[in-house]
Amino acid sequence: MGVRSWEELKEEPPRAAGLAVLGDPVKHSLSPAMHNAALAAMRAAGQSLEGWKYEAVHVPAEELPEALPLLHGLGFRGLNLTIPHKVRVLPLLEELDASARGMGAANTLIRTGSGYRGSNTDGYGILKAMEEAFGVRPRDRDVWLFGAGGAARGIAVACLGDGADRLTIVNRGAERLEELKRQLQPVEGAGRLRFFRSEEAPDDSGEGALYINATSLGLRADDPLPFDDRRLRPGLFVYDTTYGCRNRLRKVSGERGIPYADGLPMLVWQGVRSLEIWTGAKVPAEVMRAAAEGGRGV
Repeated sequence: MGVRSWEELKEEPPRAAGLAVLGDPVKHSLSPAMHNAALAAMRAAGQSLEGWKYEAVHVPAEELPEALPLLHGLGFRGLNLTIPHKVRVLPLLEELDASARGMGAANTLIRTGSGYRGSNTDGYGILKAMEEAFGVRPRDRDVWLFGAGGAARGIAVACLGDGADRLTIVNRGAERLEELKRQLQPVEGAGRLRFFRSEEAPDDSGEGALYINATSLGLRADDPLPFDDRRLRPGLFVYDTTYGCRNRLRKVSGERGIPYADGLPMLVWQGVRSLEIWTGAKVPAEVMRAAAEGGRGV
């Protein structure tokens, strides 16, 4: 199934069981493959989900205020949001649940009678992914988060909420780092936070520390490491939010015997939670994972 333009939908009939991911770009998204595979498996198991279909819809940032009411009018009951919409959508929503308010972003929308309610499944996704990959979570651990972009706030809030012993956020640029610091000041547990520019960050990670790469470094095989390779010592756990590439972080971690996992499980688990919210039913995570792995060619 190809990517649709939201304007193409104007002439189509309503779809009470419509689901979609909105983004710009969105062509690369694995979400349609994951969700449609899960919906097919759920129908085969006897769930009443006839007519449910998930698609990718291209919506440029400046057109979201016009596209969202159209999708509501067409009856789309659930929407996922990816770049660049997760924060921009907030003033367009009827309400936010606790997860979206805490994250300061919404990636999952649920249709109401007059608009959409915003939720966020990203925090759930990364905590489940780390537990699955390593058998550990941020709770009571020394956590290092590299990057201060769009994904960092959600990850930071999730780690603090899970009870990280200490959370150190490291970023190359000062401006984004200061912006994230301001955003996280009201969050419960903010007293456990430290912020450093990359060149000023100490190398004092504790035993069993959890390193999270939330930078874009790693999307290409020749990207440099997101931090000095001297930091990569046995005893760490490395979670890389990028996926789809056998990058240098994965290679060096493997050579040094450091447990490593990429961002695909996070994508799968946030998708599982979104589909649970929309259907109210148990979702086969293993089916979504197989579809996602097939979509990225692993």
